[in-house]
Amino acid sequence: MANLNSLLIFAKVVESGSFSQASIKLAMPLSTVSRKIAELEDQLGVRLLERSTRNLRLTDVGAEILEQARRTVDVNESIESIASNRIAEVKGMLRLSAPPSISESLLAPLVSAFQAAYPEVRVSIMVTDRLVDHIAEGVDLVFRVGALKDSNLIARPILRYRHLLVASPKYLADVKAPRRPSDLLDHRLFAFSFLSKENSWMFVRGEQQESISFQPYLSMNDYAGLATALISGGGIGDMPPIVSLGFLKAQDLVEVMPEWRFKTVDLSIVHLGNRHISRAVRVFKEFATQMAPKLFNELPS
Repeated sequence: MANLNSLLIFAKVVESGSFSQASIKLAMPLSTVSRKIAELEDQLGVRLLERSTRNLRLTDVGAEILEQARRTVDVNESIESIASNRIAEVKGMLRLSAPPSISESLLAPLVSAFQAAYPEVRVSIMVTDRLVDHIAEGVDLVFRVGALKDSNLIARPILRYRHLLVASPKYLADVKAPRRPSDLLDHRLFAFSFLSKENSWMFVRGEQQESISFQPYLSMNDYAGLATALISGGGIGDMPPIVSLGFLKAQDLVEVMPEWRFKTVDLSIVHLGNRHISRAVRVFKEFATQMAPKLFNELPS
């Protein structure tokens, strides 16, 4: 059976009138075009083209095979047209996973805007703070903070920011404000964690670094809940600005010890690198990359 790709090349050579012109139209090396035609002739056991330094001439059997080759071209173009039209329609199911801390501040407005632009896409979201198995759990894209350890994953950063050390004005009015990280050990510290007896924070100030380890006065694996507790005047805690930016603007929370800072982190969209991704997934990645910075255009870095 003749190779379909070789038949397409054969038709293009005849249409172009030369091997060199066909190689240009096919964006294929001249040597490859010539080899494919030779392989097709060997496969069929007949001569398809008579070659000279200036001209190509179809043999009688070559003329008959050309008709079949042209039909192959027509069928191929029809298939590509159908596929292209289908690809142009952004629809289907999009399965996402994200940590709880961004479900309200980022994910809800992002997905709502995406579905307004692409109403044929259905979205399913799994909110969890654990690492997700993309294949076993059928997830297309995962929102993840920090560096990747799995080399099979591809990450597309969409936001870069640093956590803020914050407290309510009410709390700070009744205590001696800390001036360096070690002073924090004299305060009630809130931390994002679960079933962890001890937490640690690393701070930088220029070239200086200082870390502390502590037992949280309150620990919770939900930043929104921690923000509410901090606003009530319970203590000092770290908050990602994508959760606390509104509280900071409203002066419900203020930054503590601003000259000492947490390191910056990336929030990325992650997917497996060894799988074909759908049109909906590709479009959502681009959409999120462009829209996320617009939702948070004043993030501290």
